[in-house]
Amino acid sequence: MDLINNLMLGFGVAFTAQNLLYAFFGSVLGTLIGVLPGLGPVATIAMLLPSIYALDATPALIMLAGIYYGAQYGGSTTAILINVPGESSSVVTAIDGYAMARKGRAGPALAAAGLGSFFAGCVGTVIIAAFAPPLTELAFKFGPAEYFSLMVLGLIGAVVLASGSLVKAIAMILLGLLLGQINTDVISGVPRYSFDIPELTDGIGFVVIAMGIFGFGEIITNLGQPEENREVFTKDVTGLWPTWQDFKDATPAVLRGTALGSILGVLPGGGALLASFAAYTLEKKMRGRKGEVPFGQGNIRGVAGPESANNAGAQTSFIPMLTLGIPPNAVMALMVGAMTIKGIQPGPQVMTSNPQLFWGLIASMWVGNLMLVILNLPLIGIWIKLLTVPYRFLFPAIVVFCAIGCYTLNNSSFDVYMTAAFTLAGYGFYKLGCEPAPLLLGFILGPMMEENLRRALLLSRGDWSTFATRPLSGGLLLAAALMVVVVMLPSIKNKREEAFQEEG
Repeated sequence: MDLINNLMLGFGVAFTAQNLLYAFFGSVLGTLIGVLPGLGPVATIAMLLPSIYALDATPALIMLAGIYYGAQYGGSTTAILINVPGESSSVVTAIDGYAMARKGRAGPALAAAGLGSFFAGCVGTVIIAAFAPPLTELAFKFGPAEYFSLMVLGLIGAVVLASGSLVKAIAMILLGLLLGQINTDVISGVPRYSFDIPELTDGIGFVVIAMGIFGFGEIITNLGQPEENREVFTKDVTGLWPTWQDFKDATPAVLRGTALGSILGVLPGGGALLASFAAYTLEKKMRGRKGEVPFGQGNIRGVAGPESANNAGAQTSFIPMLTLGIPPNAVMALMVGAMTIKGIQPGPQVMTSNPQLFWGLIASMWVGNLMLVILNLPLIGIWIKLLTVPYRFLFPAIVVFCAIGCYTLNNSSFDVYMTAAFTLAGYGFYKLGCEPAPLLLGFILGPMMEENLRRALLLSRGDWSTFATRPLSGGLLLAAALMVVVVMLPSIKNKREEAFQEEG
């Protein structure tokens, strides 16, 4: 009964004219930028963080959540049409989606991705509504020691599940933790690592790092790609709606993908990416009907399964962020940053202190997903036309928009210079094959980890054993240790390398 009352409250908030407008704006803008090759939801939200200063907290978060789904949908469009995934979790969609586009079946591929994503998004939202309250109750049992151990588990999870080299992922997290230490010490009031630069005494701005590494960094990376490598199927998109046989093939794949994604999305470190890979692997192992198109040559199950999984995973990744204040991936780290900008401390108290925000955001996810299906399927022709605009006309507009956003943060040119420095760093990470998402997680969690570590040691009078002797804290640290042991086992290590080689 409580759940129904809470959802009624949420829909009351989501259906106000202002919030519907921001959900619509976020969905359209997210799709638009998600469609542009190389710009996924992380870059989109990073670029738009400066715009939320003028908004109230609820419409700001509803807009950012809309951008998140919109960019995910847009990412699948570019993956299918030009073999350029808008986001890492759309990589597997490109394998069969692009093959379908080459055969003139881009329409059914896009429709399967859109409808599968809508169904998975709705199921993910139901799961958040059902599981968030009990998890919040559990979160109130957490003290500083438990929070510290949970963050250790989150960071180790981010390392284990990051694509590519483990050593590089660890290096990125450590760099993020170190950048988080540039501030004024809370207890002593002494500036740390500011090198006598007054602007650094408050720390490096979260938006500066996010926009530099993900926003501008993505643009420079994209400019490095030769334009002739892009092949757009503007003439081949005919017959948008899937056939009856397509529906029969795709439906079980959507159900399996949704179930897998809902579970894996909660895990720290790229749940949506992990979910899409797991769903594709599962579909390849499932027995198909006789005469079915082989995987890799345009099988609709290879589009429907991973797309459902990554959208369900994207939705359920809100659970640890909303209930515990722990971001499981880079987009949720940006959402935590947005909540902090609006003066809201992410964590279990959000549900009790800001019920309108909490339930309004959850209800807006349904609204946003419905808007996206209505928007995306009829407007596919427009998105395809957008892909034909040369990138040399698009990127200057994006750069100007970002630079203005950086400057207006504090009306300081120092922020623009810092963003430029992080842009070069972001391009360097791309060239070195380092995934920047763990750096963002380390940067967000670093100060929170330090604060909880110091609090726990103050309460235990300097006794480090408090982290192991408290049952919940000890259990979380044990889980983190087991994760490290498991990933170091030769058989798991080899399988992990094989899985992420497919991505490349």
